[in-house]
Amino acid sequence: MTNSKQVSRLTEALLETAADMNRSGILSSKAHEKITLRHLGRNEEPLHEEISPEGIRKLREDAHLSQAVFARYLNLTPGYVSQLERGTKRPTGSALALLNIIRRKGIEAIS
Repeated sequence: MTNSKQVSRLTEALLETAADMNRSGILSSKAHEKITLRHLGRNEEPLHEEISPEGIRKLREDAHLSQAVFARYLNLTPGYVSQLERGTKRPTGSALALLNIIRRKGIEAIS
């Protein structure tokens, strides 16, 4: 048995305990969100929640930004932002990650 397997099981148990503590209210959501990839391991992908077209539009409108300005913050084209808001395209990769950051922390987190 390798040491990395032991660490992996321990990490898994700690993450499960932290999730239980968050659900029961012992651990705040803010503290729970601070768990990083270091705790998840190198082979795990971070989970990003899907965002609906209406959700993307709401993020932009709540920030009081035009599609062109919002696109600039996300390093996208205005046309792509329009497609995201209409639902003809779905955000992936860094666009999805940035949208999740904006949803959690506001546009100020990336400006």
